[in-house]
Amino acid sequence: NSGELRKFPLPPAGVCFILRYHVFCCLPGDNTPRESSPFINNTDHDRGNYYDGKNMALFEEEIESNPMVSSLLNKLANYTNLTQGVTEHEEYENEDGVTKIAVKMGTFIGVYLPCMQNILGVILFLRLTWIVGTAGIMESFAIVVMCCTCTMLTAISMSAIATNGVVPAGGSYYMISRSLGPEFGGAVGLCFYLGTTFAGSMYILGTIEILLTYIVPNTAVFVAEKKEDETEAMLNNMRVYGTCCLALMALVVFVGVKYVNKLALVFLACVVLSIMAIYAGVIKTVIEPPNYPICLLGNRSLQNHNFEKCMKTEVIKNVTYTTELWKLFCDSPHLNATCDEYFTLNNLTEIQGIPGLLSGVIKDNMWGEYGPSGMLVEKKNQSSVPVQDNSRDIYKPYIFNDISTFFTLLVGIYFPSVTGIMAGSNRSGDLRDAQRSIPIGTILAIATTSFIYMTCVVLFGACIEGVVLRDKFGNSVNKNLVIGTLAWPSPWVIVIGSFFSCCGAGLQSLTGAPRLLQAIARDGIVPFLQVFGHGKANGEPTWALLMTVGICEIGILIASLDAVAPILSMFFLMCYLFVNLACAVQTLLRTPNWRPRFKFYHWTLSFLGMSLCLSLMFISSWYYALVAMSIAGCIYKYIEYRGAEKEWGDGIRGLSLNAARYALIRLEEVPTHTKNWRPQLLVLLKLDSDLGVKHPRLLSFTTQLKAGKGLTIVSSVLEGTYMTLGAEAKSAEQSAMHLERTKGFCHVVVSSNLRDGFSHLIQSAGLGGMKHNAVLMAWPGGWKQAEDSYPWKNFIETVRETTSAHQALLVAKNIDKFPCNQDRLGEGTIDVWWIVHDGGLLMLLPFLLRQHKVWRKCKMRIFTVAQMNDNSIQMKKDLQMFLYHLRLNAVVEVVEMVSSCTDTSVIPQAQLITKLGTKSHANLSDTATATPDHHVHMTWTKDKLIAERNRKRGEPNVGVKDLFNMKPNQSNVRRMHTAVKLNEVVVNKSQGAQLVLLNMPGPPKNKGGDENYMEFLEVLMDGLDRVLLVRGGGREVITIYS
Repeated sequence: NSGELRKFPLPPAGVCFILRYHVFCCLPGDNTPRESSPFINNTDHDRGNYYDGKNMALFEEEIESNPMVSSLLNKLANYTNLTQGVTEHEEYENEDGVTKIAVKMGTFIGVYLPCMQNILGVILFLRLTWIVGTAGIMESFAIVVMCCTCTMLTAISMSAIATNGVVPAGGSYYMISRSLGPEFGGAVGLCFYLGTTFAGSMYILGTIEILLTYIVPNTAVFVAEKKEDETEAMLNNMRVYGTCCLALMALVVFVGVKYVNKLALVFLACVVLSIMAIYAGVIKTVIEPPNYPICLLGNRSLQNHNFEKCMKTEVIKNVTYTTELWKLFCDSPHLNATCDEYFTLNNLTEIQGIPGLLSGVIKDNMWGEYGPSGMLVEKKNQSSVPVQDNSRDIYKPYIFNDISTFFTLLVGIYFPSVTGIMAGSNRSGDLRDAQRSIPIGTILAIATTSFIYMTCVVLFGACIEGVVLRDKFGNSVNKNLVIGTLAWPSPWVIVIGSFFSCCGAGLQSLTGAPRLLQAIARDGIVPFLQVFGHGKANGEPTWALLMTVGICEIGILIASLDAVAPILSMFFLMCYLFVNLACAVQTLLRTPNWRPRFKFYHWTLSFLGMSLCLSLMFISSWYYALVAMSIAGCIYKYIEYRGAEKEWGDGIRGLSLNAARYALIRLEEVPTHTKNWRPQLLVLLKLDSDLGVKHPRLLSFTTQLKAGKGLTIVSSVLEGTYMTLGAEAKSAEQSAMHLERTKGFCHVVVSSNLRDGFSHLIQSAGLGGMKHNAVLMAWPGGWKQAEDSYPWKNFIETVRETTSAHQALLVAKNIDKFPCNQDRLGEGTIDVWWIVHDGGLLMLLPFLLRQHKVWRKCKMRIFTVAQMNDNSIQMKKDLQMFLYHLRLNAVVEVVEMVSSCTDTSVIPQAQLITKLGTKSHANLSDTATATPDHHVHMTWTKDKLIAERNRKRGEPNVGVKDLFNMKPNQSNVRRMHTAVKLNEVVVNKSQGAQLVLLNMPGPPKNKGGDENYMEFLEVLMDGLDRVLLVRGGGREVITIYS
């Protein structure tokens, strides 16, 4: 740094020296040495001259893109990992204004204590005694073991992920998103954010419950006039005070998180002192149990804050007086008053609420006692006289269950007490050695808290009377906090400690949740959350804080801690599930980058933790679990559909690669069956001089034909060098595919020769079983006006190569007139002219097109040609039956042509239809015959045909077999005659069709007749707007069998 440089005398201008692997040069007129950085982001103008004359001149070409090892090591050594948006946490300024970096923390201060503070909280102080009393020691112990095992397994998986490289701010969100991809990361990150936010609600509700129930119960705003309205009044008080408390905490967080950090030690001290007071109280019960008498009427527990003496009457100076308790059950204070029947029949008993560790009460508390809402809290094994009418019990000072209790509910309420294991990973930027501190600190904190919870379950059941344990709000012990009655030296230690602990946990939630939302927003994977990435000048997430406060208020309005706890349990369990999934996937994939320093993990442990998380979700609340999974699923699909493209090297991508490799190997083993055949298209695009797609409607037609199914390879061939053209051309193709909503792959071939490029593309595109079986291209419309013969020669060679490769060929004429994906064609027809058998591709293509909304309203018509000797009526019947077996709806029409008008290079369609009734459909492809070798020496046009026809008008008709013996000129005449006559018929029948599909005749084997072939095709398609020439690949693609 500059301080070290000041220790040395400066050399003269122009002299350079080396210090710590860096070169410093003194420039003229400058008194400070400047560092010449070898990194990529260096902006110095003299970077190119940096290594001139140095001993690394051999590598000077590499330096432009690859830094020297010394520079790389120095950059890594100076790496800092500041928590997002919390600059004031990491830096502070002294009186001189010099910025200093905050001291890094070790395992105990940085991970162990924060995890302890987050794990031990409101549930321990307010609900654990009630859970033990309701579920019993055995079932409560099972709940604690399940939940603690879940978090321990998750911590093991988290430790493996956290030690597999540097984990920046964001904690669990960062780990999941970089391990499972942006979709899972965003979904689980938002679930974790919602869980943290609702945790803030739970802590605030706990704070208010302690305040209104145990500290200042007389400050309630709403007071119930009737006994049955007490619960609703309490909820309203929770809403009012909770909202005020939330506003106050939000203000503290907004003003500055540094104040929260300064109070963190106080909150932690409260938790530690409270735990110590509990254990001290347990030891004290062995010596001298505390005096907390409880009053039982029969076997029913009574609220004793309205009376002092547990007796019906008392004798004072030989005079019998009624007590305050008498007045609660009788209509007057007199001895002859009418009293409640149960009060009359049963005696009052006073027992100790805290009998002590050695009292043997553990036997009575071993098993649970569940019941519906409104059930009386009664002591087991206590005698009582039952009565018939219990309708007035609600107005008596009994203790009732305020909610229905069952095992799964208690799991959902308890689980939030074991959350908070991410506190260490969230502070990874503050740690001196995060990869060592996070595993040790987190696992030790979970082990410590698990021991505390397990021992508390046993000790509570062994020291406290069952009816007191089931008394959620301590009404039977003068409205004392139940766990406080066990504490030493005073219940107020627990009350005050738990109050500040809940306050601190609420502030921590309101501090952490906005930063988590800000981290997700700044990643840009969820577009509508980007506004929450902004904040104050120092990085404080103001908008995210407002959002967090709004969601937290929803939990406050629920107003019941027992109702909020299962909600946040779902979100935390969802997060932990995916942490375990991330570790399991990375371990099973064995990716080269998976090298965690923490070695004590295994994929079976991660899988067990994942299964346990999923089980606990449905055990706690199956409908909350479904809601949480639905929320995560919706976020996942939204990010997949609208989110930004991110490549984080995640495990899901590796899993996809493994699955793709396995599937490709399976596809390679077995050839595709006819029933599974679908066009796997290689689309040959032409790019203009600016690398723009010349015919974008070709991509639209591909989308309409494929409907997102099967393989699509969009490709182009460019002339030049790959280093200069490849990336730009691929980017242009991808943009065009995105605009036309074409799903597929881009493949650009840059070759010194265009013809070779097309040949290589047709041969090598695809991989294994995922190779194309059909080629789609546009008709070279301007081949006649072209300056050279390349366009039509390349076209014909492409036809020959696809034929040799047994691939189908689709050629679209006037492709720019084809409909786009937004068009909706009205009533119209798709006309198929079935001249020769091509494996059924001509009939399959219209069916596939009509699956798309553009062509859905179009009808299908099939035309075939009958020769002089064919029975056209029988042909129509046979073709209709054939289409019926193919399950295709189409109108059939047979066109009779008196003169020879079919391509005589193949067997006429009439012979094929005749054979349908006697031959198997699978053998139809065997009926094709080879094309004879014709030698063509002149170019034929339509005008030349007319002249030749007039010259030959007097000659008799020539049969099909005689064609093989024709002279070359006569063969050309016959071919052009066929094209003209067939074109007349097609135009007459299909000029108004939305699309015309035609059999494409094969090119001549003798390349001397290529230009004639182009003329024949031009005449064949003359006068038609949208034409698709189809040439089969030599195999059956449609079948009548199921």
